[in-house]
Amino acid sequence: MSDPSRDIRIGDTERQQALQVLGEHMSAGRIDVDEYGERSAKITTAKTRGELMALFYDLPDPRPQFATPMPMFPEPSRAPARRWEGAVVPVVGVAVVILFFAVLRNPLIFLLIPAVAILWGQWNGRRR
Repeated sequence: MSDPSRDIRIGDTERQQALQVLGEHMSAGRIDVDEYGERSAKITTAKTRGELMALFYDLPDPRPQFATPMPMFPEPSRAPARRWEGAVVPVVGVAVVILFFAVLRNPLIFLLIPAVAILWGQWNGRRR
């Protein structure tokens, strides 16, 4: 079965790294100048990881390294669903001010704001 990561396209950064690694092999005497020229020409025209790695099949390490590809369909982040959480304490603050002026006229109602903030912080801390 074929490795699907071999079909991932490469960019200039990967080609430059492969040329550097190929130069190390030439410096170590594993390949000669003519073979370096042939392989480096193929590196500059390589389009996929498979094409690039085929040029190193008979050479020991070092070999070009690739970053882990991003998944095609990444899992959705939980952050957008939690945007409303930052508004809980300010909404309670506004509600307390409205209750104070409209109904209660008791200044102790303002203690609800820090109480809700503390409880909300504790509850969020346990969930994460």
